[in-house]
Amino acid sequence: MISKLTFRLLTLLPILASTARASEGSLDERINNAVAPWTEGIFEIIFKPIPFTIGGLEIPFILIWLAGTAIFLTVYFKFINITSFGLALRTIRGKYSKPTDPGEITHFQALTAALSATVGLGNIAGVAIAISKGGPGAAFWMVVLGLVGMTTKFAECTLGVRYRDIDANGKVSGGPMKYLKKGLAERGKTWGVFGSFLAIVFAILCVGASLGGGNMFQINQVCSQFVEISGGSESILAEYRWVFGAVIAVLVGVVIIGGITRIANVTSKLVPLMCIIYILGALSVLLANFSEIPQAIGLIVSKAFTPDAYVGGIIGAMLVGIQRGSFSNEAGIGSAPIAHAAVKTSKPASEGIVALLEPFIDTVVVCSLTALVIVITGNYGEAVAGSSDGITITSQSFASVISWFPFVLFVAVTLFAFSTMISWSYYGQQAWASLFGNSRVMDLSYKILFCLCIVVGSAMSLGAVTDFSDGMLLGMCFPNLIGVYLLLPVVKKELLSFHKHVAEIDNASPPAE
Repeated sequence: MISKLTFRLLTLLPILASTARASEGSLDERINNAVAPWTEGIFEIIFKPIPFTIGGLEIPFILIWLAGTAIFLTVYFKFINITSFGLALRTIRGKYSKPTDPGEITHFQALTAALSATVGLGNIAGVAIAISKGGPGAAFWMVVLGLVGMTTKFAECTLGVRYRDIDANGKVSGGPMKYLKKGLAERGKTWGVFGSFLAIVFAILCVGASLGGGNMFQINQVCSQFVEISGGSESILAEYRWVFGAVIAVLVGVVIIGGITRIANVTSKLVPLMCIIYILGALSVLLANFSEIPQAIGLIVSKAFTPDAYVGGIIGAMLVGIQRGSFSNEAGIGSAPIAHAAVKTSKPASEGIVALLEPFIDTVVVCSLTALVIVITGNYGEAVAGSSDGITITSQSFASVISWFPFVLFVAVTLFAFSTMISWSYYGQQAWASLFGNSRVMDLSYKILFCLCIVVGSAMSLGAVTDFSDGMLLGMCFPNLIGVYLLLPVVKKELLSFHKHVAEIDNASPPAE
């Protein structure tokens, strides 16, 4: 299985070489035509295996798996996503940990490193894509999934810290590759073999997702925004998008060579900055249309429950909202535990509590603002027509109120995409290392491949990129959530231990079980 993956990845090199020698079409077009069939095939494999038909629509089992798990875990942990919100804020300030605790980065750095991978173009372009496919009501279901996904993120990130490995130099490696193998091995030899198999499957999908959703989707939409503000079809890069990708690839390469410590240092500065820029821009648009906000909210909520022919009804809006919401906040995917595993703490559940803030910031706040901007400016009609890239629709929505904001948006989305790519490079590298070892040659080979895919992603069409991104990213949830279900007693035990630790520090009585 591993050698087959290696062969497929390496075949991208001759594909690119052959497209460069082709005689017809631009290099951008040749790259897209060569790679698109691969992405379509991967999408079909992930989304078609076990379909359910509801209301005349075929619902992929993967989306039921994600949403159902999020709801179940929210009830199982007694709505910890709401009751522990304040505790998460206190924990992120370092109240319940010490500088001498094992790990490499602080709670805040771990959160920003993980947020940099989730607060990305899925929140800007992804919302527009959701509305284009599912109508304004799809945004409502994105937010709902974000709220219940907070609990999923808590459970998987707790396990990420609980089963991490720390070598003699203090370097941390963690994530589903570790807790699937080590956690299930605690249940017996047979479970250990099963866990090792799941860990391999997860690692393969994670490498693919790092090259797709964490890489090609990001650069594709940033490049689209640059082309938009520099003349559209008349832009100097309209047929040379790969040049833009090559420049970004060099910048990303400089950062990712330094590993998680340098990545965390960069993201801890980039994430607050990019969030502030984008949120201030969104609030400016909303304040300029303040009287229309209630009507926009009402439209989003009503369309979430009102049948519409062009979106396939309620089920259609729900389906698209869950799909794009999963891509946006990654709850249940298993990516975030890889970053959170590096935190300095002696209590695994402390980082799980911090991690539940991710979907709230990522989906409930940022995605909601994007959806309101698109709806309140009336651009959802164009979005439904599917006539533009996701980022273009969002940009035009901002420009309808602030004519010069597309330039500011370009800066913001570039920061979003850059931070997402460097964090996902770490996720992919960790998965790559679990498959091929952690030698310097293997490490460098992955990073070169990652940077090469930045060039490929910049030239491809949006449809081909999203197919590949969704297929690989959402596929990760199968092995990951199987492990989460089987290890729920461990999560609960760690949560009780952390609550006792918190009570001791706060000079309060330990909470009852």
